[in-house]
Amino acid sequence: MKIGIIGAGNIGGNLTRRLTALGHEVSVANSRGPHTLTDLAEETGATPVEVGEAARDAEIVVVTIPVKAVPDLPAGLLHGAAEGVAVIDTGNYYPQQRDGRIAAIEDEGLTESRWTERQIGHPVIKAFNGTYAQDILDRPRPAGDPDRLALPVAGDDEAAKAKVRALIDELGFDTVDAGGLDDSWRQQPDTPVYGLRAGVAEVTKALAEASPERKPEFRG
Repeated sequence: MKIGIIGAGNIGGNLTRRLTALGHEVSVANSRGPHTLTDLAEETGATPVEVGEAARDAEIVVVTIPVKAVPDLPAGLLHGAAEGVAVIDTGNYYPQQRDGRIAAIEDEGLTESRWTERQIGHPVIKAFNGTYAQDILDRPRPAGDPDRLALPVAGDDEAAKAKVRALIDELGFDTVDAGGLDDSWRQQPDTPVYGLRAGVAEVTKALAEASPERKPEFRG
């Protein structure tokens, strides 16, 4: 599968490592330009590209950048993507710690991924946002293994969600359907499932126990 990854930080870098190892054709981009990705490209065989080229012909695109950087993505980012491209948003809104206040999230009550979806003009699937980056390398397990971790996945496009869940299964993790994108507050920072290393039953329980109320430290 052809996969584009926008963002080469901890999550983006480790997804690049795993997905290339699984045989996928990966293009990776960051805000600083392809010349800064030489080492990652040599390590993995991924193709470093400009951000505007990352989605070209891609069946899956991973957007894994700070929320505050999403509006700076180039217009028409997904115009050259494959038909039916699934876009994964791994982002988290940290208003006090990093991103500043985003009015649509604070005042309109948008989930952070719904806001991201509006910025890029394409449906997104929220996944990997509460996953420890090192676990992507260290914690894959075969299906049925009692120690296999489960990741919550939220989104409105059922076909795209199925594609993303199949990819996560290939990476060595179970998934739990966390509902539509307006339900994705259940996996935002400081919810019970955020950073939870557990299987399907515990992840399902944690999603059900989440509160939509953001604590003061996570409000702008």
